Amino acid sequence: MAFAHYLVTVPVHTSKHAKSLPSSLAFTSFPPLLSIARNLSNFPTIRHKAKAVPQPQDSEVSLVADAFTHFKHLLLPITDRNPYLSEGTRQAAATTAALAKNYGADITVVVIDEKQKEELPEHGTQLSSIRWHFSQGGFKEFKLLERLGEGSKATAIIAEVADDLNLDLVVMSMEAIRSKHVDANLLVEFIPCPVLFLPL
Repeated sequence: MAFAHYLVTVPVHTSKHAKSLPSSLAFTSFPPLLSIARNLSNFPTIRHKAKAVPQPQDSEVSLVADAFTHFKHLLLPITDRNPYLSEGTRQAAATTAALAKNYGADITVVVIDEKQKEELPEHGTQLSSIRWHFSQGGFKEFKLLERLGEGSKATAIIAEVADDLNLDLVVMSMEAIRSKHVDANLLVEFIPCPVLFLPL
């Protein structure tokens, strides 16, 4: 039986005044049995015979559940050059802070740009903005990495950092995908942990 992909919206509260931030996670699971039964009932010529429907093994279910409930180290990649952070990056920062607070996780932020620091006159302002947004989310302590002017694509850098730091989750805005800074297909193929893409 073929696997089906379902998009699940997960509300994340960033503060008591902020709205829930919708986020899309693609889960692979088997189609519900009730849905299968309803589809079969639409075909009167089909005889309803007892048929074994494969079910996920307990160990598989446990692994999936663990992957989405035991976040200990989160990564927020920042690829935009807006010194005050783009809307998508601000949303990703707020979501990362909310998840880290909920799970007691550590946060690593990696700022990625193909240009050298000397070619980015507002780079210092951007770093200050990152610190301010995380302090608003209740985080004053987090790891900040800068990968500037290395000649590598952002996709490769994100996968490399995730692997080196043994991360549990990468949080990104779809803005990075739409702006062509990150190749989502390559990222999910090579990254060793789940990736949460936030819609704009």
